[in-house]
Amino acid sequence: MPKNNSKSKLRRVPKVSVPKIKSKTSWRGFLIYAILGLLFFGFLAFSTNPADRLMSQQSISHLISDVRDNKVDKIEVDGNNLNVKLKDGGTYISRKEENQSIFAALEAAKVDPTTTSISVKDNSFSQAWVTILTTLLPIGLMVVFFFFIFRQAREGASSVFSFGQSRAKQFTKDMPQTTFADVAGVDEAKQELQEIVDFLKHPEKYRALGARTPKGVLLIGPAGTGKTLLAKAVAGEANAPFYSVAGSEFMEMLVGVGAARVRDLFATAKKSAPAIIFIDEIESIGRARGMGFSGGHDEREQTLNQILVEMDGFAPNESVMVMAATNRPDLLDSALTRPGRFDRRVALDLPDIEGRKAIIKIHMEGKPFAKEVDIERIARRTVGFSGADLANVLNEAAILAAREERKEINNIDLEEAATKVKLGPQRKRMQSEEERRMTAYHEGGHAIVAHFLPHVDPVHRISIVARGGTGGHTLVPPSIDRYTETKTRLIETIATLMGGRAAEDLVFGEYTTGASSDLQIASHTAREMVTELGMSDLGPTIFAQAPQYGAWPGMESGPNISDELAAKIDKEIGKLIDAGYKKAKDTLVKNRKKLNLVAETLLEKETLERDEFEKLVGKPVTNGEFKFKKAKPAKPAQA
Repeated sequence: MPKNNSKSKLRRVPKVSVPKIKSKTSWRGFLIYAILGLLFFGFLAFSTNPADRLMSQQSISHLISDVRDNKVDKIEVDGNNLNVKLKDGGTYISRKEENQSIFAALEAAKVDPTTTSISVKDNSFSQAWVTILTTLLPIGLMVVFFFFIFRQAREGASSVFSFGQSRAKQFTKDMPQTTFADVAGVDEAKQELQEIVDFLKHPEKYRALGARTPKGVLLIGPAGTGKTLLAKAVAGEANAPFYSVAGSEFMEMLVGVGAARVRDLFATAKKSAPAIIFIDEIESIGRARGMGFSGGHDEREQTLNQILVEMDGFAPNESVMVMAATNRPDLLDSALTRPGRFDRRVALDLPDIEGRKAIIKIHMEGKPFAKEVDIERIARRTVGFSGADLANVLNEAAILAAREERKEINNIDLEEAATKVKLGPQRKRMQSEEERRMTAYHEGGHAIVAHFLPHVDPVHRISIVARGGTGGHTLVPPSIDRYTETKTRLIETIATLMGGRAAEDLVFGEYTTGASSDLQIASHTAREMVTELGMSDLGPTIFAQAPQYGAWPGMESGPNISDELAAKIDKEIGKLIDAGYKKAKDTLVKNRKKLNLVAETLLEKETLERDEFEKLVGKPVTNGEFKFKKAKPAKPAQA
């Protein structure tokens, strides 16, 4: 069953603003380029007359001809350009030769220049500015260019040094806090952590007796049981600054960055002591040294070494608590978990029925529920669910009710949500009548075997509706929280798993692929009984593979048993599977009529709840509880 991180009901905590490195060079670069572009186009506009470009151009001979015909009213000399205005109002531009006077040109053509008005435009001011711009503009552009380059280099260097700053998110005292009232289902862990809160609030009380404040607390438990939430609750109860960081955030491509971030994080926490540093998923940096592919002195090990140094270097009066969470304590380095660094190990487990009821009550706040909704029923239905699973169940139920446009959440929504969280959503797919019939007998076989075996829990639901990767399902959840199992119940569990395959053989004389997951679980259970639990004729001996020292998880360490013993183990596993299959088939043969009745009803209704199922086949033999034989009194020892 998949499990997610537990997010029990919290008071609304605003998002913590994380400082971001703003890109200062983007807008500055754009501004510089825009200014340079404007200067360039301004220079072009200043050096040329836009009106000149709009006027038509004529040759100097055309101008002389117009002067001879007395058509020209005025000629303005602008350098080598001649702006001509005609008596009829027309204008055009002409051009004379370099260093040639317009008077000389007219006289050479034997045209009297006095017949028209000729003036010379004063360009001394514009020519002076053109000279200045053409001299200073290239120098200015070069200065701006090198300034921009050096500015980029300086900012790049400062960003490199910022790699060593901690990425931890800080939750300060003035923010809405999470307290122990927001956490449920882990009462033993809360009681253990209450002392940590007292250490941070009243350290002088313990120093007076010579007690040393614990330096670290390691939270261990499956995913979704509330490790992160408990760390926040400790910070809220102690009213202390809380620095939260994931183990992977210490790692970067540059060598030494992780160690630098560790130093910066601890230095910041010491300044605001009493404070709490919380490192989530610490196994990503605290993995046992020598278990990686890259040898003995890689970046991860440097980061781990720095954490070890910082935790061992605490003075007794600094009041900085380090909390860490992991669901793989077997991967952690022994130097990290020893007393003096992590002095306390707080184990979290899946909540029992009372814990589930408390978690459900927290997540029911703010949601409208129908009057018939029973918290006790939900808690018993969700055996094996973590706090995160329960939060997801109630959220999915609210979504289902909203989808149906109802104002309240009812039992049907909760049941569907619990099934969806465990098995996935319904899948509507086309099935032939033959396939539906095989699925109905397969699921009916599971249900009949579970119902008539004395030590299996009652059947909760049977369905031939496809969910996730299954074509149907039969739910037999534990009726009570169990922490130990008996050999008899395990064999009957294997028989229940083999009930679908036995029903296919009995009714159709054929096997289908629908039993693949059942066979996988049954084989795994039988192998554990033989190799790890000592529940076979081989005796109370463990035959599991022992990992080699320094091997990483999943690494094959090679067999440590002989071939003859391996053959015996396989034989014992086969005997347990055969015994379960025989028990399942015998049960189905005795109750064939009830199997047919359940299958036909499933073909009609597709889903049967517990009450409907028990109306067809009767009440179960027992409620799954195992009744041990009465112990015989011990004989008195003879003198």
